[in-house]
Amino acid sequence: MAEHKGYIRSADERGSVNISRSVVSVIAATATVEVDGVYGLYQSASRELTKVSSKKGLSKGIKIHSNEDGSIVVDVHFIAKLGLAVNEVGEEVQKAVKAAIEEAVGVNVSAVNVNICGISLKKARPQEAPEQTEKAK
Repeated sequence: MAEHKGYIRSADERGSVNISRSVVSVIAATATVEVDGVYGLYQSASRELTKVSSKKGLSKGIKIHSNEDGSIVVDVHFIAKLGLAVNEVGEEVQKAVKAAIEEAVGVNVSAVNVNICGISLKKARPQEAPEQTEKAK
């Protein structure tokens, strides 16, 4: 696989498949927020929490880099929940992101760099409205 104008490209004798980096970012973001212990993604440039429910903002805590060998490196920035071992949460994010991308896209992920940018003291995720949390009790 090689990068071509913002795409991850795979070519063979039948033709080529171009997958947008933003598609890979959304796959990585979805895998990240599904890990127990992740409060939400963190947009490092503006230092704000990205709301998980917003499809537009979902991939803002993710960066995708292509290697010359055809593999990709993923940088993940997120906020962890208080009360869990952050190193274990980070390891679970690495496993989940690597598996999700390799399964969905078919490209080798050589590294998943996890950046835990903070700890949330809140119990609910940002997409959960307070009235939904109260009804669940």
